[in-house]
Amino acid sequence: MTRGPSDAGHQGAAALHGGMDATTAPHRIPPEMPQYGEANHVFEMMQNMLEQLLIHQPKDPIPFMINHLQRDNDYDGAQHAAHQTGSGAPVGRGLRQAEVYHTTFDWPPESEIQKRLMVPAGISEGETALKLLEYHRNITRILPSYPKILKVIPADQPCVDVFSQALTYVQSIHRSNAPFTPRVLLCGPVGSGKSLQAALLAQKYGLVNVCCGQLLKEAVADKSKYCEMILPFFEKETAVPDSIIMKVLSQRLDQQDCVERGWVLHGFPRDLDQAHVLDSWGYKPNRVFFLNVPFDSIAERLTLRRTDPVTGERYHLMYKPPPTMEIQARLLQNPKDAEERIKLRMDLFYRSAADLEQFYRQAITLNGDQDPYTVFEYIESGIINPLPKKVP
Repeated sequence: MTRGPSDAGHQGAAALHGGMDATTAPHRIPPEMPQYGEANHVFEMMQNMLEQLLIHQPKDPIPFMINHLQRDNDYDGAQHAAHQTGSGAPVGRGLRQAEVYHTTFDWPPESEIQKRLMVPAGISEGETALKLLEYHRNITRILPSYPKILKVIPADQPCVDVFSQALTYVQSIHRSNAPFTPRVLLCGPVGSGKSLQAALLAQKYGLVNVCCGQLLKEAVADKSKYCEMILPFFEKETAVPDSIIMKVLSQRLDQQDCVERGWVLHGFPRDLDQAHVLDSWGYKPNRVFFLNVPFDSIAERLTLRRTDPVTGERYHLMYKPPPTMEIQARLLQNPKDAEERIKLRMDLFYRSAADLEQFYRQAITLNGDQDPYTVFEYIESGIINPLPKKVP
């Protein structure tokens, strides 16, 4: 791994600040700027344009740039048409290609075909050895010419496997040098590990950890301007309306650290309506992960949690048992960790999960029922690497 998302986020902030008068700093970067740049590939477009200008050095750069953009669009259209036909090469009709056989691996069963087979020229052992010698003599000087696009595939395997690996590489989207500020959304049922993964991302890459539930609690504890709006719902143990949640959430996401470093959001949205609300306010995550965990595993994680009322220490009867019988005897369970309430909350999430996955079409679904650091590696890979193109 050569570059982390946080580094890319800082570079993105620096790129956006570039060219401004340093004497008037600090500047506030509108969230729409990096979002627009990512969505329209502005960085790649400008990088390619600059390369072409330096290579061709036209006397009049403006018409040259216009023609270059038009040519680039025409090329993309041709590539798209070739993709639709399944190949970039012309399709011929009526051409008959000679069949090639092998005396060991692909011998024809028909005696008539066997009789008319011919040994092609240039494949004797001596001739083949000379060709291989020439190849190995030259290839060592050729490969360094393609450092960024080279893919070495072992050919000593079935042809289908070689073709599959080559096709996968050709269709893959290579990592861009464009500034990238992660806006990560973690979705999953209660107990799926969202909070832990968000903390790991924040720790390693400097993303701002935005837990929606925690934000609401802090707004009440700090007696903020939203305290009086939220408190009645907390007292009744009912859901806080989306309109109030969005006011608190937007206040945090609009802060400069979120804009510059990126954020990882969890706890909201929980259903399709909330996803639409988040989107309408202009907060569009560029990476979405769904953590799937079966009920039995979540029940094991949550129903065995206990708290010591004397010290406030938290325990887990299986993974972190209390050290003495005296402590175990006084442990208490949070009513929210009762099996019935957990099942209800899980059912509520999965009732909306399909709609959320449909809304976030580029979402990556992960198996959250494994070691948390293994899950983190998958999430990390999904953030650093470009999103795969989904075939409609």
